[in-house]
Amino acid sequence: MVALLWILLVVLWGLAAILGFKLRGINRERKELEKQIEELEKQIEEGEKQLEEGEKQFEEIEKQREAIGGLRARRAVETLKEYHPPLGGREGLRLDFNENVDGCSPRVLELLRATTAETLNKYPEREPGELKVAAALGLEPAQVLLTNGVDEAIHLLAECYLEPGDETLVAVPTFSMYEIYALATGSAVRTVQANEALEFPYEAMLGAITPRTRMICIASPNNPTGAIATREQLLAIVQAAPQAAVLIDEAYIHFGGESLLDQIGVLDNLFICRTFSKAYGLAGFRLGALLGAAGQLHMVRRVASPYSVNGVVLTCLQAALDDQEYIAGYVEQVLEGRAKLEQFYRERRIPYWPSQANFVLAYFGDFRQALVAEMRRRGILVRDRNADPGCAGCVRITVGNRAQTERLLRELSEALAAIGFVVQQRAANFGALPLAAKETR
Repeated sequence: MVALLWILLVVLWGLAAILGFKLRGINRERKELEKQIEELEKQIEEGEKQLEEGEKQFEEIEKQREAIGGLRARRAVETLKEYHPPLGGREGLRLDFNENVDGCSPRVLELLRATTAETLNKYPEREPGELKVAAALGLEPAQVLLTNGVDEAIHLLAECYLEPGDETLVAVPTFSMYEIYALATGSAVRTVQANEALEFPYEAMLGAITPRTRMICIASPNNPTGAIATREQLLAIVQAAPQAAVLIDEAYIHFGGESLLDQIGVLDNLFICRTFSKAYGLAGFRLGALLGAAGQLHMVRRVASPYSVNGVVLTCLQAALDDQEYIAGYVEQVLEGRAKLEQFYRERRIPYWPSQANFVLAYFGDFRQALVAEMRRRGILVRDRNADPGCAGCVRITVGNRAQTERLLRELSEALAAIGFVVQQRAANFGALPLAAKETR
């Protein structure tokens, strides 16, 4: 009998120990959940504060409109957010704007040196340039519209296709000008947030298309993440929104991704924009190309200035297109450098996002500002992307040629040591909105 009692006591003690262990685990989980709930409540509170501040700004604008009584900008313009790239004080190795730091082809420089007064004193003729670009891309001239950078291409599409009350769909984080040009027309903008991996949010984008969707903007490869959308995903979105102008921004296509160039003229609502600012090293010239079905571009030309592309760049265009050996050599160095920079991050366990562009985005957390400042002190400019949706604590670094990459890796290693950098992991919610569409008016 005593033995049975001892066995019973041992069993009860074991059960109590197991129960206690489980209770401790439950308490730990409860505390972790409470911590997450507290963090979410802080985010909600911050969001409510931002909303309240926005409402106050709107009320102030309305008061100013009533007080002025004279000439006023359209309400869509008065409420428009401003884009202020940090262009001032850019002395040093510029790894902050994704430019070709090597510059343009030597053949272009030769033509520039031979520029005469006749080139400068006559209005530019865009059509011969469009013939050259069309030949280089295997398109018809009527499918090419040269623009003052990609910015003008986006602007022209918004002006041509958007009415107040229409919707524009944009995956974020991405190039800010899509949203700005769309909002300026009075269109509503629905942004779709990428997930923690900052991958292209295909399913959410597809689900956000409505009958009101009139323009969709997708950068592939994307800036600032370097992520791409697959060819199948892009085609599905174009075909799912036949009533919308779908713009695929291929500014970084030389460095990765899949082009839909062969679908120009096949899909009537597809537009592609290309730039000469990245691989071609002509950012100062401001030259882009909007590609699309001839019938649609005929309508876009109605809102385009006939002289927006300057004569000097048109004179140099053929030389830039012809020197593909120069472009290939630069791209090869960028791909090598990109692999080395990503390896640098892996070896130090610094969170980063694999890139298909000429830059890499990485997470430095609380050390972000100190790193940007220290790199500037060392003569290298890098870009703080903390303000982009889902990119809190992130810095983007452009990849240059071999010598520039060697210098970057050396200085970056020393800079991290100088600021006492310690690797930080991103929070589970990574400071972003849920993977769903959000509307802005």
